[in-house]
Parts: sequence; structure tokens; C-alpha cells
Amino acid sequence: MENTSEYIIEKIAPVFNKQGYIGTSLSDLTAATKLTKGALYCNFLNKDELALRSFKYNLKNAIYPLYKTIKKQKGCIEKLYTITDYYRNYYELWKDKGGCPLLNVGIDSKFNNSALFEESKIESSKIINSLSKIIQNGIDKNEIKNNINPNSYARNIYSMIEGASFLSFTHDNKVYLDDILNYIDTSIIANIKA
Repeated sequence: MENTSEYIIEKIAPVFNKQGYIGTSLSDLTAATKLTKGALYCNFLNKDELALRSFKYNLKNAIYPLYKTIKKQKGCIEKLYTITDYYRNYYELWKDKGGCPLLNVGIDSKFNNSALFEESKIESSKIINSLSKIIQNGIDKNEIKNNINPNSYARNIYSMIEGASFLSFTHDNKVYLDDILNYIDTSIIANIKA
């Protein structure tokens, strides 16, 4: 059997993602793990630590595979298309798990868990910065037009993806993501190619 703290996080991460920080009670956590309150708090300091570790676990499964996939691509334009391709499957992967963990935590924790909220800001900034670096690298390699503002395009692309994720998960319909990903491919990525 796995180590107890890993087992706990694996069992409670989906609960936090579906129900949020405030909506998740201690009884929800004990039910998910089939462990006592004492067993939970023997391995973790408090609910805040459980929520933060669960968020990181969910990100490891939701977002980090994207980073690995991007690294395999050689060209900057191919990397951008890899991002939109990844998000084409995102809805199906996460619809039964409560939706996008980064979006959920960013909204849920803003006014009730500052550490969790700060972590969501850090993670979303990492994604935007990674996008910006891809675009800047494309400019440097003459793959992307040199009049493009990497930071602005990165923010716009990621904002569109997260907004479409929100609508897809809210309306239980993948079409919102599909439409915006097609728009990003044909109206943004195709138009910034050098």
C-alpha cells in the first residue's frame, strides 16, 4: 500500500476540486479516505494543508502533462498548437472530476483562503509566462512576427482558454472550448506566424 499521506491526498483531491474549500467538510474527507479525523491530522496540520496539497495534486494531473507535451515539440508554432490540442481533450478529462482545478481554486479561495489563492495566482502566472516565453522564442527564431507583444498574446490566449473552460464546465458542453480553440488556431496562431 502507498504511503498514508499520498493515499489521503489521492482520495481527497477530487472532493476538494468538486466541492471547493468551504464546501468540503471534515466528514467529507473522512468518508473519502475511510480514515478517522485523527488519522488525517496525524499526517497533515489542518484543512488548509490538505486543500493546498490536494490542489497541487490536481494540478500535477491536469496541467503538468501539458508542460511535458510542449517540451517534446521543436518549433514554437507547433508548441502553441500543442497547447490548443491539449485543451481539446481537457473537458472530457476533467468534467467528472469537478472541472478545471486552477479555475476552481482561483475562484473558490479568493476570499476565504489566502494561501490557496496565492498558489493559484502563482500557477496561472507560470502558464502565462510559459506561453509568453514560447512566443518570444518564436520571435527570436523568426517563426513569429516581430511586432507581436508576447506578454499580451500569452494573456489573451490563456484568458480565452480559461473563459471557455468556465463556460464548458458551467454549461456541461464542450462546444465553448472547441469554438475558442478553433478561434485561437485560425485567428491568432495562424496570424502571428512569420
